[in-house]
Amino acid sequence: MNSDDPRQPLLGPRRENKFRRVASKLCSVQSWKSRLPITIWLPKYKFNYLIKDLIAGITVGCTSIPQGIAYSMVAGVPPQVGLYASIFPGMVYTIFGSSKDVCAGPTAILSVLIAKYVALSVDFAFFAAFMTGIIILLLGILQLGFLLDFISKPVISGFTTAAALQIGAGQLKALFRLSGSSGETFMSAIINFFKNISTIQLYDTLLGIISIILLYIIQISKIRAPEGSSTCLVRTSRAWVYVVSARNAFVVLGASLLAFALYRYDIVPFNLTGEIQGGLPYFGPPPFSTVVNNVTLRFEEMLAVFGPSGLVMPLVTILESVAIAKAFAGSKPVDGTQEMIAVGACNFLSSFASAMPATGSFTRTALNHASGVVTPAGSFFKACTVLLGVTLLSPAFFFIPRSTLAAVIIVAMISLIDVAIVKKLWKNSKAELCVWGVTILVGVFIGLEYGIAVGVAFDAVRALLAAARPKFYTEHIKVGNKDVTTVSLVGTLSYACSEHVVRTVSLHRYEHSVIVLDGRLLASCDFGVAENIITLISDLDAAKHLLSPLFEVWRRIDRTVTVFHKCI
Repeated sequence: MNSDDPRQPLLGPRRENKFRRVASKLCSVQSWKSRLPITIWLPKYKFNYLIKDLIAGITVGCTSIPQGIAYSMVAGVPPQVGLYASIFPGMVYTIFGSSKDVCAGPTAILSVLIAKYVALSVDFAFFAAFMTGIIILLLGILQLGFLLDFISKPVISGFTTAAALQIGAGQLKALFRLSGSSGETFMSAIINFFKNISTIQLYDTLLGIISIILLYIIQISKIRAPEGSSTCLVRTSRAWVYVVSARNAFVVLGASLLAFALYRYDIVPFNLTGEIQGGLPYFGPPPFSTVVNNVTLRFEEMLAVFGPSGLVMPLVTILESVAIAKAFAGSKPVDGTQEMIAVGACNFLSSFASAMPATGSFTRTALNHASGVVTPAGSFFKACTVLLGVTLLSPAFFFIPRSTLAAVIIVAMISLIDVAIVKKLWKNSKAELCVWGVTILVGVFIGLEYGIAVGVAFDAVRALLAAARPKFYTEHIKVGNKDVTTVSLVGTLSYACSEHVVRTVSLHRYEHSVIVLDGRLLASCDFGVAENIITLISDLDAAKHLLSPLFEVWRRIDRTVTVFHKCI
C-alpha cells in the first residue's frame, strides 16, 4: 500500500483498538469463568436443585450400568472398562461442561470405531481415549469450534444411520448366541449371520426377542391421569414416566434375576456376562507401548496403527456431543469451543483411569433431560451411582445375559435411524439427499470412517458446485415497444462463478434489445466477478447493445473495482 494513502493514519489506531478489545475479552474474568462453567452455576446452587439433580443422576446411573457393559461388549474390552468410561468423564464434564443435559460416557458408535484396534490389544482403548482427548482439547484451546459448522446435517444423519445399522447387525451374534465372528462391517455381520445360522441357541434367542418386545411395550405404554383423577393415579402416572425412561435397567434387572434363579438350581441356559473385575481402576498414564503377537509396539508405532482413519474418532466424539447439546439446548446457543474443551478434558483425564473413549450419549441425555436435571451436577451424581455399582455391586453383574444386552443395543440403534429426513431432503434438496445416501452406502459397505470422509467430500463438492453455478433469476417484460430482460444477481458471488455470470448475461444479448442487471439483492462479489461484469458492460456498449445496470449493482461493482485498483 502506498504511504500517501489517505486511509493510512486510520489503520494503526484501528488495529490497536481491535487488538485491545480481543486481549481484554480473552483476559477478562468472565472469559475465564466461561471456560470453567462450574464457577458460574455452583455459587447459585440451591437445595431444591440438589434434589432434582440427585433424582436425575440416580435414574441415569441405573441406565448407564447395563449400557456401559453392553458397549464394552461392542468394543471388545472388559466390562468394567465401559463402566469406568461412565464414571470419570461424568465427573470431569461436571466441571467443564456447558450443558446441563449432556451425559458423557461410552457410546455405540465410538465402541464400534475402536473395536478393530482393541482386537489387537486392549491397550489401544486407553490410548485412543488419550489421543482423542489431546486432539479435541487442542482444537478447543485454539478456538476452532466453528469448524464443526462445515459438517452438514445430511452427513451427520447418514453417518449415524450407517453406524446404527452396523452396530445393530453386529449384535446378532450375541442375540442368537451364534458361533463365528460378529463382523466388522454391516455386510460382513449379515454374511456371518447366515453362514452360522445353524448354530442358533433357542433359550438365548427367546430371551433376546422377549427383551426387545418388553422394551417396546414399556416405551409406548402410558398411564394417563385425566383431570380430577385420584391422587394415587396422578402419582402413578408420574412415576411411570421414570419407569419408561429407565426401561433398559428394568429389563436387564429382570433378565438377571431370572438367570440368577436358574443358576441356583445349576441351570445355565443363557450366555452370561461373567465375572467383572470390580473395584477402582488402575490410576496412571495410559499405555504408550503394547505387545501385539509377541511384538512390542512403541508410541509412534501405535500411532501408525491408528493412521489417518484414527482422526475420525475425535471428529465423531465432538460431533456427537455438540449435536446432542444443540438438540436439548432449545433456543439457547451452544458454545462449540467450550464443548471441545469439556469433551477433550473428559477423554484426556479419564485415560489415566483405565477408561475407553467417551462423549455425549443421546439416550442418557434424553433421560437426564426428562428426569428434570437442573445443572451439570446431575452428571456427577450419575457418575457416583455407577461408581457405587462397580465397587459394591459388581458380583451381581455376573448374571446379566448377553442376549438381553444385545436387545438393549438393537432397540437403541433402531431409534437412531433417521428415516424422516428422506422426505424432507427429497422435497428441499435432492443433492443433499444424494450426500446422505452416499454416506450411508460407503459407511455400511466399506467402513464408518470412510463413510463420513466420503460424505464430507461429496458435501464439499456440492457446495463448490453451488458456488460455481449460482442461480440467476431472469424475467422478460415489455416496456413500450422494447423487449426487456432483467437478470437478478443474488447473494454472494465468488470468483468461481465469474465466467458463469458473463455467459448467463450474454445468452440474452441477441434476444432482447435491453438487458437490466439487477443487483439490489447482491450481498457481495469477488473482484474477478466485478471485473468481468465491467468488461461485459464495455463490450456491449461498444457493440451498441443497451445494458442498463440498476444503480445499486453499478455502485457495488464500480466501488469494488475502484477500491481494488487503489490497493494495488
